Amino acid sequence: MVADSNCVMIPGPWEHRDVAANGAQFHVVTAGELRPGRPLVVLLHAFPQFWWAWRHQIPALAHAGYPVAAMDLRGFAGSDKPPDRHETDVFARDVAGVVRSLGLGAAVVVGHGFGGTVAWSMPHVAPGLTRGIAVLANPHPIPLHQLRHRIPAGTLATLLRFQVPWFPEQALRRGDLVTRLLHRWSAQGNDGATGEAARYAEALGLPFAAHSTMEHFRWLVRATPRPDGQRYLERMTTPVPVPTLTVRGGADPVWSSGSFARDGRYVSGPFRHEVIDGAGHFLPEEAPDAVTTLLLEHLATIA
Repeated sequence: MVADSNCVMIPGPWEHRDVAANGAQFHVVTAGELRPGRPLVVLLHAFPQFWWAWRHQIPALAHAGYPVAAMDLRGFAGSDKPPDRHETDVFARDVAGVVRSLGLGAAVVVGHGFGGTVAWSMPHVAPGLTRGIAVLANPHPIPLHQLRHRIPAGTLATLLRFQVPWFPEQALRRGDLVTRLLHRWSAQGNDGATGEAARYAEALGLPFAAHSTMEHFRWLVRATPRPDGQRYLERMTTPVPVPTLTVRGGADPVWSSGSFARDGRYVSGPFRHEVIDGAGHFLPEEAPDAVTTLLLEHLATIA
């Protein structure tokens, strides 16, 4: 059974848009009004989710006076799902194109999980557009690609399983992989993300979504020794010059505390790192109020 694309068109205090950018079409949820001195806040979701993961933050940020755009990344949910072009640089150019298509020239990019990798990349891909970044539950990519860095065994095993063709896609589309990952990566007893498992599984059941999702992870691993991956990592060694907030969950099983220890070395601008005790990997849903408060504090220093 093929999932219905209407599963991502969830009504609420926001507007659904189709935005053309970087040669593709993107589903973007917007809220709030443009105000002088207030940059657009772009929200980028994690795997295995889509824009809905930010449902708590969208109205709160808009109510505080910030225009908000939560987009489905390339290959996810309501956005285009091309068979190729799954490099992180392409994702960052997608975000820059969406911001410009919305008629804006400045943004603070907030990324969670996989979206956090894109957020880390934005000051290098679109330096004139990126006013600041916030990264949730995702360390800077440079240490993760170095051999001496110890990735938690469970995370490494998952990444390796995702490199196998066909089987992960089937587990996403017809099995219970989405539900198992949401439970495994959440703090015990916290149903902020796990309660939405059926919705996220349906979105990954859309045509070509599972394949596109896996291709993102395959590029991250396989590109490391290739010229395109080396060029990306070389660019990322330049410190981030804009205000940067990083947040991790104290009970996040995906990354250890040591995975975030070197983040500050790759930031030359104002840097702040926070830990939300008792929260797992899915911070926007497991600790929505704490995440909103941290984002508002961060945005206030930028605006």
